[in-house]
Amino acid sequence: MIRAAARRRGARDVGWHRGAPTPPWARWPAPVLLVLTCVIQLATPKTLDLSFLLAAVPPLAALAYGPAATALLGGTVLLLLSLPHFDLGHPGESDTATVAFVAVLSVLFSWVRSRRDAQLVTVRTVAEAAQFAVLPPLPERVGPVRCAGLYRAAQRGTLVGGDLFDVRRGPCGVRALVGDVQGHGLAAVGTVAALLGAFREAVLDQGDLEGVAARLDRRLVIDSEDAEHGEPGELFATAVLLEFGATAGELRLVSCGHPPPLLLRDGAVTALDVTPGPPLGLGIAGVAPPDPVVVGLEPGDWLLTVTDGVTEARDASGAFYPLEERLLAIFAAERHDPAAFTDAIWNDLVRFSGGVRDDVALLVFVVEEGAGA
Repeated sequence: MIRAAARRRGARDVGWHRGAPTPPWARWPAPVLLVLTCVIQLATPKTLDLSFLLAAVPPLAALAYGPAATALLGGTVLLLLSLPHFDLGHPGESDTATVAFVAVLSVLFSWVRSRRDAQLVTVRTVAEAAQFAVLPPLPERVGPVRCAGLYRAAQRGTLVGGDLFDVRRGPCGVRALVGDVQGHGLAAVGTVAALLGAFREAVLDQGDLEGVAARLDRRLVIDSEDAEHGEPGELFATAVLLEFGATAGELRLVSCGHPPPLLLRDGAVTALDVTPGPPLGLGIAGVAPPDPVVVGLEPGDWLLTVTDGVTEARDASGAFYPLEERLLAIFAAERHDPAAFTDAIWNDLVRFSGGVRDDVALLVFVVEEGAGA
C-alpha cells in the first residue's frame, strides 16, 4: 500500500525529464513563445524586430524541461536566427553569441534543477512512506463494521500532525482510537507515533478499554519523564476509545477528555452521553480509570468521531462550526459511501471556516444490515 501510494505520487510528479515535479502549465510558455514570435515576425513589416524575444525561450525551457529538451529548444532558436530566408529580425554576431551563451547556461541550470527535483521526489517518497507507517490508510471494513477516516494535518505538505486514529481487530473485537495530542504539526508526530504504538500493543494484551486507556496514559507519563532530561514539558492527549462486539450489536467506549461520538440513526443526530475522564498523560488513568459506557447499536447506524479541529473551527465572525446542525444534510447526500461522507464534512468545514488551521481527524463507522444480529 505504501509502495502504491509512492508510485501514484511519482506518476503525478514526473515532468518531461525523469523525476521532475513540473506542473503541466509550465511546459507551454517556451514553445508557445517560440512559435508566436516566428509567426508574428514573419507576418509583420521588416522594420519590426522581435527576434530579441527568442532569447527568452531557453531560460523558460530550463524551468520546465530537462537538459536535453532545453538544448533542443535552444538549438532551434539559434538555427532560426541563422537561417537567412526566415529573416527573423537583424541579429548581429554579438546578438547571436549572447543567445548561444544564454542557451548554454539554460542547459546547465536545467541539469542542476533536474538533479534537485529528482532528489526532492526521493525525499518525498521516503517521508510519505514513514508517515504512512505511523498512520496507515484504513481498510474499508474491519470485522463487523465498515469504516472510513479522513486526516488533514495543519502543517502544509505533511500527512501526519497532532491528531491520530486507528482501527484494529484483536481478541476482544474491533477496537478504535481517536485522539488529539498536545500541539500540532510535525512537533507532535513523535507523541502520535508513541500513542499509536502503545494502542496497537494494548489491543492485543488488555482485556478491557480501561486497561487500554491506562496503557496509553502510562506511555505519555514515561515520555514526559524522559523529556524532563531534555526540554521540559508535559505531554497529554485527549482520546476516545471504542470497542465493537463480534456482531457490532453493542458498542463500549471510554472518553479521556475527548468530544463524544455522534450517532446517526433514523434521521437524527445524537451526541452519546459519555462522562469524559481526565486526559491521557496525567498519570491517573490507572488509579481512577474513565467510566465505560455501553451503547446498543442497530443495523443502519452510523457513528462519527472527530477531533477539536472540527468542533473548534470558526468562521469570520468567530462562530464555531455547527457540526450537529449540518450533519444531517451532509449525510442525506452521501449516505451510501462512508469515505465520501467524511470528504463532504471536510469540504463543508473548509467552506464554513475559510481555511482550517488545526489538525483534523474524522472517523466514521457503519453498522450494516445483519451485522447487529
